[in-house]
Amino acid sequence: MSMTFLRSPRLATSLSTASKNFVQQASVKHLHTSMKNQYAAPASPPPAEGFLPGVANSKLIKHTHHDALRNPELAGVANGETKKMNTFQAVNDAMGIALATDDTACVFGEDVAFGGVFRCTMGLSEMFGRDRVFNTPLSEQAIAGFGIGMAAMGSTAIAEIQFADYIFPAFDQLVNEAAKYRYRSGGEFNVGGLCIRTPCGAVGHGGHYHSQHPEAHFAHTPGLKVVVPRSPIQAKGLLLASIRDRNPVIFMEPKILYRAAVEMVPVGDYELPLGKAEILTQGKDLTIVGWGAQLYVLENAIQLAQKKMPGLSVELIDLRTILPWDVETVCNSVNKTGRLLIAHEAPKTQGFAAEIASTVMERCFLRLEAPIQRICSYDTPFPLVFEKFHVPDMIRCAEGIERAMKF
Repeated sequence: MSMTFLRSPRLATSLSTASKNFVQQASVKHLHTSMKNQYAAPASPPPAEGFLPGVANSKLIKHTHHDALRNPELAGVANGETKKMNTFQAVNDAMGIALATDDTACVFGEDVAFGGVFRCTMGLSEMFGRDRVFNTPLSEQAIAGFGIGMAAMGSTAIAEIQFADYIFPAFDQLVNEAAKYRYRSGGEFNVGGLCIRTPCGAVGHGGHYHSQHPEAHFAHTPGLKVVVPRSPIQAKGLLLASIRDRNPVIFMEPKILYRAAVEMVPVGDYELPLGKAEILTQGKDLTIVGWGAQLYVLENAIQLAQKKMPGLSVELIDLRTILPWDVETVCNSVNKTGRLLIAHEAPKTQGFAAEIASTVMERCFLRLEAPIQRICSYDTPFPLVFEKFHVPDMIRCAEGIERAMKF
């Protein structure tokens, strides 16, 4: 068990939830047995980081050496080797390169010296020493504050918040200190060496405190950058860019992709651009924008919609960086297609889709042929047993596509 769960409020919640779930699961098991329900739970528990169907066969995943290196953004390593990695291995590889190429870089957080709860820091303390890869107390505010202090003194601070749900105790440090440090000193000082890594998003069984996707909370703060990768290649390149960027960066890793997404990843040192979206598929009828794990849901939704509407041509865009986001790429696409759908795991009200929709309305109003569609989670606390109904799944996204096309 992670030491995070030893905090008394969380432990109490966990015990209370566990007791309720025991009774609930017993009743459900009896019902499933009697009715032979096809949705009965499997005999073995799901993996801790969740399972996302469709990723293994996704066309967004680069399965071969040549597919991986065909990306023009990887021109610097185009003649290099690739290695099969999942997302947590790619994250680990990026941090290893950062530590090897920057003597001031340190990795720290809860349990990171042991490899971390998702194994993202496996082997780093043995390779670089406990003075550069080390555990911290169970205090997110202290982790962020320590990182700010390190970065202010010129070091590279790579901090881990064990779950994005627990980043809120560090909110004051990040939005009132890290984000404003350069501005309030008139450019004399900065904490540009700070990068906060944090696993985020739904996993199928995370409940209230292990499922949230809080990018919009930080996207409202000038001075920060917010990044969400979709795959191992993207995770490595974007994380290296985030660590080396001279602004504090919050790097949110969709934990359901830690093992679900596997690619041939360049073994060399490379960066992918922050603030630049990527067009994954070209299209002329509809623009769809997403980020992180939601892109695989959208890919399946597009395929479902195309069965109902043969010939449908969709432009799928991975935003990658939430702050600053790539307004030009999105608006150029909408001016071409005349329609826009945005999907994300965070709740709909004040979610980042609202910012995108507002900007597109201002810049592309006369070219729009249908209302902008926002397919998001519902405005409730994140549920446990109802998670599959809470997040925007393939069916809801496909229905949004149909509404946009039939308006």
